[in-house]
Amino acid sequence: MKAILTVAMVLSFLITSVNAHPPAEKSNEGLITEQHEKNIKLCTQNLLAIGKAIQAYQKEHGDFPEWLSDLFPKYLPDANILLCPADTRDGKPVFTKNADPEMPVSYGYQFHPAYRKSTQENRAVYGDVIPLARCRHHKNQEFECLNLGFSFKVYKSPGVWQDTPEVMYETIEKTIIALEAGLQRQPDIVRSFKLYSSLVHLYIEVGEKKDVDSLIKRFRSSVKPGDLQTQTMLGAILENANRYEEMLTVYETLEKQYPNKFFVLNELARIHEKLGNSELAAEYQKKADPMAALVGKVVPDFTATDLDGKPISLEQYRGKVVLLDFWAVWCPPCIIEMPNVKRVYNSYKDQGFDVIGVSLDTDETRLRNYLKENDISWRQIFSGQRWNSSLAEQYHINAIPAPWLIARDGTLISREARGIALERLVVEALKDKTENE
Repeated sequence: MKAILTVAMVLSFLITSVNAHPPAEKSNEGLITEQHEKNIKLCTQNLLAIGKAIQAYQKEHGDFPEWLSDLFPKYLPDANILLCPADTRDGKPVFTKNADPEMPVSYGYQFHPAYRKSTQENRAVYGDVIPLARCRHHKNQEFECLNLGFSFKVYKSPGVWQDTPEVMYETIEKTIIALEAGLQRQPDIVRSFKLYSSLVHLYIEVGEKKDVDSLIKRFRSSVKPGDLQTQTMLGAILENANRYEEMLTVYETLEKQYPNKFFVLNELARIHEKLGNSELAAEYQKKADPMAALVGKVVPDFTATDLDGKPISLEQYRGKVVLLDFWAVWCPPCIIEMPNVKRVYNSYKDQGFDVIGVSLDTDETRLRNYLKENDISWRQIFSGQRWNSSLAEQYHINAIPAPWLIARDGTLISREARGIALERLVVEALKDKTENE
C-alpha cells in the first residue's frame, strides 16, 4: 500500500511539473505561418460577406453594383470587410484604373465598368464559376488569388484563372463537360483558344488521345496558315500535347514570313532545346537576343529628345552609373518595381547614380499624370510608338521592364537590374570608382 502511494505521488509530481512549465515559444516561421492562415481565414469570411451583400443588392436593383463601395453602408455596414488583413497597401491598388472611386478596397472587383463587358463574355462561356472579386494579397502561398465566384463560392487559384479551370469546376470530368459546352457557345477561334488549350491538357490527363487528335484537327482547320497570332496559339496547343516536332514545323513556317521576329526566333530556340538540338538552340537564341553579348562592353550611344523637348544621349551621362529603364504605365511589373527604382535613385543620386526612363506608353497625358502623382523626377524619353520606338528597336527591347544598368565608363553591367539586385549592383558600380581613386 505504501509503495502504491509513493508511485502515485511521483506520477502526480511529474504531471504537475510538466504543467507548471509553459510550452516552448513558437518559432518565427511558425508565427508567420499562423498569421498567414489567420489572414486567409478572415479574407475568406470577408469575401463570403461581400457575396451576401451583392446578392442583397441584386435583389433590390436587379443588377450587380458598379463598384464594391456601392454596398456600403446599406448592404455591408462594416467598411473593414472591404479590406483584406494581408493588404499592406490598405486598399490602394497598384493601378488607378482599378481604384474604387469612393473608398479603399482590397478586392479586385471583376465587374466594374472597365471590366464588365469582358467579364460578361467570359461568364457566357465558362458560367458562374468565374471570379467576381479577387484577392491577391496573400504572398508566398501555394495559390496567387483567393476568389469569390459569381456562384458566391470562395476558391483558390493561380493569377490567370483560365489556366486551371479544373480548380473552379472541382473535378476534371466536370471541367471537360463545361469547357466542351463553352466551346460550342464560343465559335471565335481567337477567343476560344484557352478552351482548346485546356481541353487538350485535360484529355491527356484522362488518357483520351482520340479526343486530343480531334481537338487539334478542329483548331487547325479554323486558323489561317500565315497568321502569326493563331499560328502561335496552335503552337501552344501542340506544346500542351507534347508534339514538339509538329510545333517546330509551325514555327519554321512562321520564320519564313517573320525572319527577324524576336518571339518566333526565341520559340525556335526553345523548341530545339526541347528536342535536344543544343547547337541549333544556341544559334537561334543568339539571333533572338543579339544584345546578350553586350554585357561588359560599351553600350551604343543614342540621341533623342526628352519629355521636356531637350536633347538627351548616353554620352551626357558618361562618368555616372546610369539605369536606362525601359518601362510603361500600362506594364504591371514596371509599376510594381517603380517604388524600388525611386528609393535607390533617392539614396544614391548624390553619389553619381542617375536614371533615364524610356517610356513605351502611347498616352502622353497618362504618362505625365503618373510621373507627377508619383513624384518621379528623372528624365523621360517618350515617342508614343510603343515597341516601334527608335530606342526599343535600337536596343532590341521585346519585353518590359528592361532595366539596363550602365557603368561610369559606358559598359553594360546588367540588363536585369531590378528588385533587390538593383541596389546591390548600383552600390558595387559606385564603389568601383571610389576604390580606384
